[in-house]
Amino acid sequence: MVRSIELENERRLLVTNSDLGVAVFKNEATFSYRGLSNPSINDHYLLFQTEFDFERQATLLGDGFQMLAQTTGTCDLPIDIGRCPDNNSSYRIYSSQDPKRYYNYLVVEDSLGYALFGFTSCHRFAGYFTISDKDGKLQVNAYIDGENTHPQDWATSQLESVVVLRGESLSELYSEFSGYIHAQHSVRLGVKQSAPLGWCSWYAYYAEVTERNIEDNVEYMAANLKQFDYALLDDGYQAFMGDWLTPSDKFPSGIKSVVTEIKSRGKKPAIWMAPFIAQPESEIFKQHPDWFVRHADGSLLKAEDITYAGWRCTPWYILDTTNIDVQEHLTHVVKTMREEWGVELFKLDANYWGALKGVRSVSGVTGVEAYRIGMQAIAKGAGDALILGCNAPMWPSLGLVDAMRVSDDVERCGSRFEQIAKETFYRSWQHRKLWQIDPDCATFVSLANQATDRHHYEFHRDVLLACGGMLLSGDPLLELTPFAKKSLKKLALRQKHNQESARFTALNLHHAFLPLTERNDLHCLFNYHQSAREVTLTADYPVYWYDYWSGEKLTPEPTQVYEVALESGLASRAIITSP
Repeated sequence: MVRSIELENERRLLVTNSDLGVAVFKNEATFSYRGLSNPSINDHYLLFQTEFDFERQATLLGDGFQMLAQTTGTCDLPIDIGRCPDNNSSYRIYSSQDPKRYYNYLVVEDSLGYALFGFTSCHRFAGYFTISDKDGKLQVNAYIDGENTHPQDWATSQLESVVVLRGESLSELYSEFSGYIHAQHSVRLGVKQSAPLGWCSWYAYYAEVTERNIEDNVEYMAANLKQFDYALLDDGYQAFMGDWLTPSDKFPSGIKSVVTEIKSRGKKPAIWMAPFIAQPESEIFKQHPDWFVRHADGSLLKAEDITYAGWRCTPWYILDTTNIDVQEHLTHVVKTMREEWGVELFKLDANYWGALKGVRSVSGVTGVEAYRIGMQAIAKGAGDALILGCNAPMWPSLGLVDAMRVSDDVERCGSRFEQIAKETFYRSWQHRKLWQIDPDCATFVSLANQATDRHHYEFHRDVLLACGGMLLSGDPLLELTPFAKKSLKKLALRQKHNQESARFTALNLHHAFLPLTERNDLHCLFNYHQSAREVTLTADYPVYWYDYWSGEKLTPEPTQVYEVALESGLASRAIITSP
């Protein structure tokens, strides 16, 4: 029996599965399982279908299951934004032969405005949309991934909730969407706090970081970057992946000693860890092989068996967070770092692997649910410290992190700067609504094996200026150039005046606008290897127009309209107004 469900905005949802219960609140539909049978719920369990009543060439934007995946383009020609789509040969979350999946939300931009199809909850099941052609008519399909679990093994019959919205303003649509999400997932306290400013060791030293590197850079921070509070010790300090409390031989004094030194310099210690994985050489793996996720035949599951193997120290094995002992272990490790060492921010990396599908000690628990259980155990140990998610499953992290990396790793080259700009801008609406966004580190100093030109660094700093969010320098601080120092200073000044992300007026990501103060408006303009063009900027009343970075006055007299020339190629400008 096909049911037609009507939302408040008159959008009709067709529900073809008689086992589904549906409750409607305004423009949101909440689904539950009410069937009497006990089928295996597969990875394409249909919730509803609805008409794709937009222009066929409308621009689309869809999220990915994990951080490195987003999709734009059109329904006939989807375009992957990052390097690691969910359906590529490395990640294999679904087959490359299947229809393109738009996880979490799907935004449609056409000549009449915007529409948004979005999952407002992710308690147990990942949700996604596809677009299909049925008898010459396009339709949107909403699915959950049931991970082949059985309803009789579930703790609850509740599934997930979906909203369909329509409006003329993209930013207003995102705000409305956020409100529905908040009703399902309350945010952590750090989401509304001032964004962390600081330094991260990874992009200066990578895994070769030493105790002396940390001491030198913290000393520089204390003397020269007083407004930058956090010193983040990234990957490389630990003996093995999984043994987070045991230092490598590059830290002979121990990590607690390093943290104490950071605090003595007046800075806030932060630390990296990949809480859900372990390499075979680690003590946790050797002593507790029963703590790890397995295949159906009982053999241990390596990440590479089903997805991307990991970037170093592989193979990676996955902790089974449905195991009470594993939960207590995660709480203990983080609590030790927080209460005994004094760590104030945790960067949790490789989080996606914590949501992998596999056999766990408790049946009926999905990878999404297991990941959330693990994150709750970590939060218990972290107390009031900030939690930053990285390489994370996006919607499964709702309500569980204070900040979230929203882009690929930064690299000192123009193509990567462009890539992470788009990845960040498409998710910048989430800033201070779902979490603080982390656009990854500010890198303005070339290394011997990683370099680009000044023009690309200028583009990179305009991206950071527009998006706001966390601001961590990724350069070796003792090698900062005058350009790098000035850039960091003016980025920090922006954060002092305003913590919000600039709003984009369209999915082309050409123009971002931010009322920076009561007297100053900020305009950030971007070209992504496009032709040179003139951009017309307007104000509500006559103002002076200035270049944000140089302070150069661009108009001799106040005016309401200003024409900005934007160069071809990868180009950007940052313009600020003043009465």
